[in-house]
Amino acid sequence: MVDPANTVGIPVNPTPLLKDELDIVIPTIRNLDFLEMWRPFLQPYHLIIVQDGDPTKKIHVPEGYDYELYNRNDINRILGPKASCISFKDSACRCFGYMVSKKKYIFTIDDDCFVAKDPSGKAVNALEQHIKNLLCPSTPLFFNTLYDPYREGADFVRGYPFSLREGVTTAVSHGLWLNIPDYDAPTQLVKPKERNTRYVDAVMTIPKGTLFPMCGMNLAFDRDLIGPAMYFGLMGDGQPIGRYDDMWAGWCIKVICDHLGLGVKTGLPYIYHSKASNPFVNLKKEYKGIFWQEEIIPFFQNAKLSKEATTVQQCYIELSKMVKEKLSSLDPYFDKLADAMVTWIEAWDELNPPAAAAANSKA
Repeated sequence: MVDPANTVGIPVNPTPLLKDELDIVIPTIRNLDFLEMWRPFLQPYHLIIVQDGDPTKKIHVPEGYDYELYNRNDINRILGPKASCISFKDSACRCFGYMVSKKKYIFTIDDDCFVAKDPSGKAVNALEQHIKNLLCPSTPLFFNTLYDPYREGADFVRGYPFSLREGVTTAVSHGLWLNIPDYDAPTQLVKPKERNTRYVDAVMTIPKGTLFPMCGMNLAFDRDLIGPAMYFGLMGDGQPIGRYDDMWAGWCIKVICDHLGLGVKTGLPYIYHSKASNPFVNLKKEYKGIFWQEEIIPFFQNAKLSKEATTVQQCYIELSKMVKEKLSSLDPYFDKLADAMVTWIEAWDELNPPAAAAANSKA
């Protein structure tokens, strides 16, 4: 059995890394009391809260946090007809926060994620580890058996090509969870009491050509490098599928990162996932996806982007065309999703004009 860390008495970090270059995005339908536990690590940063569900409900945010809050009415007002690409009654709504941010980096976390403890009992500053992951190169072209060679106490092992030791720029840092594992509904039903107590002190680069199931509850990324592809799809209210929002984004970003020569890391940091969702509710959301993924994953494994696709937006538009061409026969939903992918890019570019985005990147 593992417990969350006790952060009472830990002072707020006076010199937080990338304080003015990073936004924290939180999707929620409830009061954000969980931020009290995170205060030592997250209070110095700006929050973007995306309120799902009833826009008239008041969300309480603990004092001392700097934040902006958007509800469905705000999304409709800002995006107009293009608001249709933002999911409703689903945590996929968080990607609206990515769109309106003006910072270089994003950290996103769910409101049922608490501070974890490492094996020594020390509270884990998840955001600090994500930043370290993003600021160090990745090694997608050749696997290092000591995992991340740039971590203190590690290096490239014998036989690792010297020509590849500079690595590539890291675009995504994917963290993990103690306590409640991120299982699908069938696995939840078979293993209702299983808890993850294993803290593996490792960070690794996901190799080029390899997909992974991305979880959005403990995730950081370089918004300038990959932000336009971090679209969590159409999920939730009015859609035939749920709980595949982050995985859809993960498949898209991995294909694009591989094409553009960017890296994706997974492993540390851990958070403490406090609450298991209802497996029967999850099964209703997932059951089509469980069948569809057997077609979707080979689609992404075989997706080839053109040499002309040199920006994330160009790559994403090409992917949307492939989705319409190859997956629409699976279900009409994918035709609708492909259109939403295009709408998402149009909305992104309206709020983030290329010239302004370039200036922000240099600042």
